[in-house]
Amino acid sequence: MAAAPESGEPAKGKTFKLLGILDVENIPCARDSVLYGSLGSVVAGLGHFLLTSRIRRSCDVGVGGFILVTLGCWFHCRYNHAKLRIQERMAREGIKNKILYESTHLDPQRKPANGNGGSGVTSSTENPATTH
Repeated sequence: MAAAPESGEPAKGKTFKLLGILDVENIPCARDSVLYGSLGSVVAGLGHFLLTSRIRRSCDVGVGGFILVTLGCWFHCRYNHAKLRIQERMAREGIKNKILYESTHLDPQRKPANGNGGSGVTSSTENPATTH
């Protein structure tokens, strides 16, 4: 007999797979999509049954509602998830560049010491030899 996992120890090999292929625990957005899809199925099927009293057609509408709501929630959630990952990557690169270029001449926030960009050369309009 296999020993049962202790109460403080998570079960490693036990994951819930929908239809044996969709790992609901580890795939982002899968759990929410399936839950919202099942709710959409009940609402669509029950609503159609209350309006028409046709049992078979209401079951078909329920299945269609499940598919539509599940796919809609899935694509919406995955789009937001991808957008968030892109924003996180941009922030991570910005922090890395900030750390890398801080206190160097390549730092974009560093202001030059002189007002004319740090070069010791005077322009042609600022000739100190001409006095009136």
